[in-house]
Amino acid sequence: MTNLPNPIRPLLMLAAIAAVALGASACGTTTADVERGRVLFIEKCGTCHSMAEAGTTGVVGPNLDDAFQAARSVGHDSETIEGVVENQVEYPRPNNGDPAVSMPPNLVEGQALEDVSAYVGKWAGVPGAAPPKVPGGPGAQVFANKGCGGCHALAAAQTGGSVGPNLDEVLSGESAAMVQKSIVDPNAKIAKGYPANVMPTNYEEMLSPKELEDLVQYLVTETGGKGATPQGGKGAAPQGGKAAASGSKG
Repeated sequence: MTNLPNPIRPLLMLAAIAAVALGASACGTTTADVERGRVLFIEKCGTCHSMAEAGTTGVVGPNLDDAFQAARSVGHDSETIEGVVENQVEYPRPNNGDPAVSMPPNLVEGQALEDVSAYVGKWAGVPGAAPPKVPGGPGAQVFANKGCGGCHALAAAQTGGSVGPNLDEVLSGESAAMVQKSIVDPNAKIAKGYPANVMPTNYEEMLSPKELEDLVQYLVTETGGKGATPQGGKGAAPQGGKAAASGSKG
C-alpha cells in the first residue's frame, strides 16, 4: 500500500492482482468478521488510508477506493482483493523511514489480518460506498463511523463491544468535559479492569472539532451525563471523574 503516483498505482495494483488471481479463492476466508475488520481498519489503517465506507480520510498512503476501483471494473471479485490486501500487509515494502512510501510490518496479524482483509475486500472501490447511516443524530453517526461500538457497549447505539468498558456504566453522571477528556486523552485515567494504551490516543487529530463536539454531546445525552460540550479540545477539560473510554475506542 505505497503512495504511488496516481497514473501508476492502478496499473501496479492490477499487476499484483493478476499475480495472485490463481490463488485468490484460497485467500478468501469463511471465518473473517467483517464488522470487526471495519473497527480494526479505522484504528490501524484509517490514519494513513482513505476509504469511503470506513469514513477515513488518511492521505499518507493511497486511497484504497481509487486503488481497487479499477480492479473491480474489470471483474476481480472481493476474494481476490482480499488476497491482495493480505499479501501487502504481510509483506510490505521495506521500511526506509518514510511513511509515505512504506507501511509498518505486522500492522495486523492472524485473525485480525483476516478480518481487515475481508473488510477491505468487501468495500474498497465499491461505487457509492459510505458509512452506514444510523439514527440518533450527528453524534450517533460519528460513534458509528469511527467503529466505537466494536469495542464499547452503549444501549442507545445497540452495540455490545467488550474490549473497552460499558459506556452506559462509566459515563453515567459524568460531565461533558470529562467525557471529552476520556476521548482525547484516554490514558489520563484508566477504567478499572482495562489496560492502558489500548484505545488510540489520536482522536483529537482523527475527529474534526465538530465531530468531537457532536460525539461528546451524544454520549453525555444518552448516558445521563451533565453539562455543555466544552470547547478547546485536549487540555480544556478538568482532570477529575471516571475514565470513560480508556482501554478501547472512543
